Amino acid sequence: MVYHRVVDLITTIGLAMGAAWVSGIRLYACVATLGALGYYNLAQLPGNLAIIENPWVWGISTVLFVAEFVADKVPYFDSIWDSIHTFIRIPAGAVMAAAAFGNFDPVVQAVALLVGGGIAFTAHGTKASTRAAVNLSPEPVSNWAVSLGEDFLSAATLVAAIFAPLFGLALVVSLLGASFFVTRWLWRLIKMRKAAKASTESPA
Repeated sequence: MVYHRVVDLITTIGLAMGAAWVSGIRLYACVATLGALGYYNLAQLPGNLAIIENPWVWGISTVLFVAEFVADKVPYFDSIWDSIHTFIRIPAGAVMAAAAFGNFDPVVQAVALLVGGGIAFTAHGTKASTRAAVNLSPEPVSNWAVSLGEDFLSAATLVAAIFAPLFGLALVVSLLGASFFVTRWLWRLIKMRKAAKASTESPA
């Protein structure tokens, strides 16, 4: 009995934190994937996450993901898209994490809401910072490469969170640590490039 409770807890934590992270980068893909897997009984969603198994929910999310997939590969427009979704991805990541703990004490759900929101904020912030740095380059190839890399990373994290939750949790923790250093480096790079651009454009 205790063993099963521990396994259920680890599974829930892994899926909740993985979903929160992916929501900060590819929210619609996260909802569409989890919803479809739950609907077709390919995965068991914990707590109140079962609500996204409704075909309308994951069906609309699929359409929105296709739109995001295209928008995310257009230089500068992707940053506008990210700015708008600051108010969508982060709250959604928090709600996804809390919903996964729907069968737990409300205090646990509140903690999951806060932690999930923090994870989604970190993922979204890293993504937005990366795009701001990449968009300083005039060619679109690097933008497409970064976008496809985000697609792959999101898919890998979500698959791990669903089918190997302990590994998925370890992956999210690693990504959180990497995000701190990557974001600091990116903002320094952005400042350096802007300063260099300003010096070249200033009159002699």
